[in-house]
Amino acid sequence: MAAFRALASGCGRLLRAFLEGPAPVSWARPPTRGLREVVEIQEGKTTIIEGRIIQTSKVAPEPPNPSGQCPICRWNLKYKYNYTDVLLLSQFIRPHGGMLPRRITGLCLEEHRKVEECVKMAHRSGT
Repeated sequence: MAAFRALASGCGRLLRAFLEGPAPVSWARPPTRGLREVVEIQEGKTTIIEGRIIQTSKVAPEPPNPSGQCPICRWNLKYKYNYTDVLLLSQFIRPHGGMLPRRITGLCLEEHRKVEECVKMAHRSGT
């Protein structure tokens, strides 16, 4: 009986979504990235506060070693991290704490093994 209710509930959701049609698309939506400045406009007794996107001319910084094989080698971080560098290590782990594979992180074999050991040490130490 419970299985029938679950099936009927799922079918009902699908049917409602089909009858309502797709969600309306807004083409006038501004891009979500970028810096915004807060602008306050007074019109009589009405105050309008809006965020306008600021055009930035900054280009991403160039790595010191652009010919490096992996991100750590490219930014000359080879011997500059350990298990307490949570911000660096958190970029290479999954939400549940396991390591991401090399094909996703782009690390060379040597650095992948070092990061893996640092992640294990951080798990053991509780950082």
